[in-house]
Amino acid sequence: MSAPQLVVHRDKELMAQATAARLITKIVDAQTARGYASVVLTGGRNGNGLLAALAAAPARDAIDWSRLDLWWGDERFEPDGDPERNVTQAREALLDAVALDPARVHPMPASDGPFGNDVDAAAAGYAAELAAAARPEDHGPVPTFDVLMLGVGPDTHVASLFPELPAVRETERTVVGVHGAPKPPPTRVTLTLPAIRAAREVWLLAAGEDKAEAAAIALSGAGEIQAPAAGAYGRARTLWLLDAAAASQLPRELYPSASS
Repeated sequence: MSAPQLVVHRDKELMAQATAARLITKIVDAQTARGYASVVLTGGRNGNGLLAALAAAPARDAIDWSRLDLWWGDERFEPDGDPERNVTQAREALLDAVALDPARVHPMPASDGPFGNDVDAAAAGYAAELAAAARPEDHGPVPTFDVLMLGVGPDTHVASLFPELPAVRETERTVVGVHGAPKPPPTRVTLTLPAIRAAREVWLLAAGEDKAEAAAIALSGAGEIQAPAAGAYGRARTLWLLDAAAASQLPRELYPSASS
């Protein structure tokens, strides 16, 4: 477990640009060291803002996109191409503009995919895909992701792990189906906390006043069942990337002394 580190940016635009630059560096470093990199994407306002900033960054061409493995932290269980799906939004924001290897892009199953409308079977299928991609050095049922990104919801949810619901209590499976999510659509697929914690680095993104209370709760010792964001951490590093509005309710002792 790594203790959270905080970086607070002036506004959400600067946060997106700085995080995109940070991600480019992390991917290039991993590709230089190992030949490939593995990243878990997040959707939502901040996740899509980051991808748009990455698409606009001149340094994006430093990445060898053909040697990048992409996974998702959660997905809305809707038909392929549905505008609400995270992968649809990611393709529009960035993925269609870069030369990815299609075999290394791993979207979560759609409701009209090979598992039909059985969300639990779809979750098991994605867990099997993760397990098949894990290398012996990963020592577990998922790859050791270089960076796993998560947006933080106003209720402290991350991925589709909502406070008090069964998915956040899961300790064995790496992917589960979500029934009755409190925000639409109610049926989803999500990584669990054990899968999230397999990442080398977990980055939690929060921008806007509506995220301020959630950030303060998650960073002030709350339990992961009540505040799932509190249970999201990486093996080597846990990084909270916030704008000033999202950081506005943090206790002063948590506020970083050097923020941009």
